[in-house]
Amino acid sequence: MASQEGFRGVLKKLDELNEFERQPVGEDQLQRGLYFAAAFAGEHIAATEFIIGALFVSLGANAFDVVVGLMLGNLLAVLSWTFICAPIAISTRLTLYWYLRRIIGPAGMVVYNLTNAVLYCALGGAMITVAASALRIPFGIPDQVKWYPEDLRFVLVVFAVGAVVVTLAVLGFKRLAQFSTVCSPWMIVMFMAGAMASLPLLGNVGSWADFWKIANEQIWKGPSGSGGGIGFWHIVAFAWACNLGMHLGLTDMALFRFARRSAYGLYSSTGMFLGHYLSWICAGIMGAAAATVLKKSLIELDSGSVATTALGTLGALTVVVAGWTTANPMLYRSGLAFQVVSPGWPRWRVTLIAGLITTLFACSPFVFTKMLDFVVVYGLILLPMGAIVVAEHWLFPLLGWNRYWASRRGLLFNWPAMFAWIGSVACGLTASYLGLIHLFFVFIPVWIIAIVAYVLLAGLYGARGELPDGADEHATASHHPAAARVPATPSNAENRLYVASGIAATLSLVACLVVPIWILASGRTEAKMSVFGVVAGLATVVYFISSVYWLAENEKRRTSIS
Repeated sequence: MASQEGFRGVLKKLDELNEFERQPVGEDQLQRGLYFAAAFAGEHIAATEFIIGALFVSLGANAFDVVVGLMLGNLLAVLSWTFICAPIAISTRLTLYWYLRRIIGPAGMVVYNLTNAVLYCALGGAMITVAASALRIPFGIPDQVKWYPEDLRFVLVVFAVGAVVVTLAVLGFKRLAQFSTVCSPWMIVMFMAGAMASLPLLGNVGSWADFWKIANEQIWKGPSGSGGGIGFWHIVAFAWACNLGMHLGLTDMALFRFARRSAYGLYSSTGMFLGHYLSWICAGIMGAAAATVLKKSLIELDSGSVATTALGTLGALTVVVAGWTTANPMLYRSGLAFQVVSPGWPRWRVTLIAGLITTLFACSPFVFTKMLDFVVVYGLILLPMGAIVVAEHWLFPLLGWNRYWASRRGLLFNWPAMFAWIGSVACGLTASYLGLIHLFFVFIPVWIIAIVAYVLLAGLYGARGELPDGADEHATASHHPAAARVPATPSNAENRLYVASGIAATLSLVACLVVPIWILASGRTEAKMSVFGVVAGLATVVYFISSVYWLAENEKRRTSIS
């Protein structure tokens, strides 16, 4: 009986984890910029960066195209978050999933959200798969690079990783951001350490000229044979399109509804440049070195093999943590999308079900075969709905047309939106299949086609006419003023410990880079890598203990004076 009461108490606590899934976020729930910087860095310093960075090598890109092309493409992605996604999120304070209900009708919203949720489950599953690729190594499980698992033990590892991911996603946005706040700086350092420790495996690096020579001759060697490779604009387009569903597709409204202003979209740069840009370059170096050492092609190696070749056990830990920090927000978004379909269920329960689906996806290591194509296609499928929202949110008022005309007319489906969505995706994929345009570039005409088609069809279908009286704006955010708090004055001992923990966390990250810099300068040996394992291992323990304490104390101090 007592156990049943305890279980009911746990369920009640979970039901109280309000994430404002069905109404606008109140101002008392807005988050500071640090959380967004950390959330983006944590999500986009992903375990799959090992795969994507290595694929640029295997697909025959050259060094200049990678270094400069990725810079431009990631900048375009940051601008898309800042000037398109964040402003709409700030204006509505809603998730895309609930905002779409006003635009495409309840039945249309169900179709879109089921599609959205399944795609995010698949992508989140890919992150879990990659994390499991590192944990498989201590159990002697071979590389899993086919579309199906070849070892039952790998499936068990996947479910163990998935359990951690689901638990964190259930806790909500703030806990996800706090988890990423701690992990992100360490992951950045590990990627840098892995690249520096791997470069000596490819040649002597005594200057920038030496590095650039190795980059062109050993890493990004350009096209070989009749394949032709991928060029500068392919890389620009891929870097921009890698997160299409999140920025131009607007699913990151789920995050930016907690932002204080639209300029917070610039915090996406931590993910795009410390994450994608730096990580892809470092992963390319590690991948080329791993292929050389293991005498295999990059297609035959998973992320666990690449990372452990570069950094040993700490490399495997990096893959696991990177998988967690990326799969968590994917699952969070998926849970929000599923919850719109089942509004009577609390978010934690829907997230739990989404987590089970995600973990089942993760059992199939498909991510290693067509990763670049997969991330573009999933974004392409979600993109047109973002274009439709842009048209209705910004263009309709300029044209003097009615916002939310479909819901004001009581329509279950906004048929112009559905035709624009399905038709634009069909046109794009058909053009790519016929070879008329490369898959990486398809999103540009698809976005334009979706906007033009929706505006024309909506105008014909009744968006311009007189409509029944009804609210033309989203619901206003409910404010829940926090109870007045009496600021707590930390003691001198607490202040000293707070400062010391911050210094310890910083110095421990520096310590993780000292040995790799030494290896880069003097050459790599087994003895030096053993020293790295000891030094960086101890520094990692110190970092996580001190940073967790510092973050908790910092949060307590901010809360006490808010």
